[in-house]
Amino acid sequence: MGPTVDQRLIDIATSAVYSELVQLRRAIHRYPELAGDEGETAALVAGRLRGAGLDVRTGVGGHGVVAVLHGTEPGPVIAYRADMDAVRDDELFDSDIRSRVAGAAHLCGHDIHTAIAVGVAETLGTLRDRLQGSIAFLFQPAEETLTGARAMIADGVLDDMPPAEIYAIHCGPTPVGNICVSPGVGQPGQDGFHVDITGPDAVARAHEIRAAVLELATLPPIHELDQDVLTAITEPGGPFARFVVAWSWIESTPDDGARVSAMFRAWPEERYPELRQHSVDIVTKVCGADMAERVAFWGEPFPAMVCDANLSEQAGEYFGSVLGQENITVLHGFYPYNGDDFALFLDRIPGAMFYLGVSNESTGQLGLPHAPQFSADESAIGIGTRAVAGWLSARLSALKAFPAGGRGS
Repeated sequence: MGPTVDQRLIDIATSAVYSELVQLRRAIHRYPELAGDEGETAALVAGRLRGAGLDVRTGVGGHGVVAVLHGTEPGPVIAYRADMDAVRDDELFDSDIRSRVAGAAHLCGHDIHTAIAVGVAETLGTLRDRLQGSIAFLFQPAEETLTGARAMIADGVLDDMPPAEIYAIHCGPTPVGNICVSPGVGQPGQDGFHVDITGPDAVARAHEIRAAVLELATLPPIHELDQDVLTAITEPGGPFARFVVAWSWIESTPDDGARVSAMFRAWPEERYPELRQHSVDIVTKVCGADMAERVAFWGEPFPAMVCDANLSEQAGEYFGSVLGQENITVLHGFYPYNGDDFALFLDRIPGAMFYLGVSNESTGQLGLPHAPQFSADESAIGIGTRAVAGWLSARLSALKAFPAGGRGS
């Protein structure tokens, strides 16, 4: 790559803001806000970034915040996204920063993501005289409902300053100090349907459909997944190279009938047409051919999030130079139970998501996203800030030196 900001300067700048970033994370963690209600979180973020001298715009796609850091030299634009919303659940891990809001908790690490993004902006803000180009920081609402990215894109977030690349980081269950990259793979998309059953045996037929749908899964429910299977995510091939996970539930309808709903996550995403046909066949077998046309799918399948292979590999090498190559893990498959609407950004712009280890066995902290006992070692905030700030500055330099793709070595 071309010349970059010296990592030692980034480390010094990160150290100077680290304690404030931890306090920011704790404030967000104690008072989590669900998708669409991120007003206080957005205000905290916007205030910090204005104080750092960035150009800040609020109310983008809901409570989204866009903050642009301009280097002192003109050059390319890259983007960095962090999500802000919380999970609709209660937190089990007991600590003095535990959620004060019933039914809402940061069990996916978005408070960590937000703190790191603020830290990267503040760190590079002190070094802007060494930056060649601009970085747009996108603080996104409503990731948990898979609606925030679409809303920000519709609001023109990628149009005013079209970025050449886009990146994000996400908490993961690996040990603190570890970063995972996923060249050419990523989180699955999703698809689903519902069908309303009527008649005196509606409930029985609904249960029969549900049972058949769950049999389409190639992986067990999340609570039955053992560690040996999960470890296979770092190995080529195996159960995560091609999979289906399925959920199904039954609700009563006003006419004393039953609605069967189902959701699938699958890899590769070319499997969704096959799953749709299987779903129709199941309903037809249980209820008759006239019910096939009543199967209502949820629009087009939500796309998978696929990380650029070249950029992911380069990022892994860079992170290895910062954290030690022994702390870098390459994923060949992906955790099947979660999705991310960062996929919509990657559909339009090359880039990647990286996975930051936040688990600490010695303190009982398990960084498994969406688990009620999720907890993160806060030292990951400094680690993630250092690594991401260095990588973004390196990408600006590479794109400046190699405008037709920035793929210099």
